[in-house]
Amino acid sequence: MTLRLILTRHAKSSWSAPGLDDHERPLNRRGQASAEALGRWLAGRRIVPAQTFCSSALRAQQTWQGIAAQLPAPAGAPGTTLEVLPALYLADPETMLAVLARADAPVVMLIAHNPGIAIMAGNLVRNTPDDPRISGCPTGATAIIDLAAANWPEAAWHSGTLVDFVIPRDLL
Repeated sequence: MTLRLILTRHAKSSWSAPGLDDHERPLNRRGQASAEALGRWLAGRRIVPAQTFCSSALRAQQTWQGIAAQLPAPAGAPGTTLEVLPALYLADPETMLAVLARADAPVVMLIAHNPGIAIMAGNLVRNTPDDPRISGCPTGATAIIDLAAANWPEAAWHSGTLVDFVIPRDLL
């Protein structure tokens, strides 16, 4: 069985309120447009998560909302689940892998932050492409990774194949 992971770094956030706690920073206009573009990109490829794990940071949740609004099965529809997790806020790859071990759907999305997302992508795939955009993982970067595992608890480092990768700048 092949499991599919949609690994996404949150879209571009606003820095317009300098005193605002980092956890509460919203997306800026470009970030909102990017999240919607990512949703259209996923829908166009018929890649729709049945289960999503999302950082509790506002910008990550707003990224999910923008993506979900463009998918054929929007957030909250039967067959889709969203779990907002404080543990994914600035999480390291080991924490992300532990969260994925709880998944039970064949297509799962994980939305979180750098540097964890970039390291996670590099650790999951067998052969990391020589593309600085992947190792740098700019805001909104999304990797589609297929993992050869019977279930999520069996997902292991260096066992995946990078199927696709996009950054919002490619879509807007």
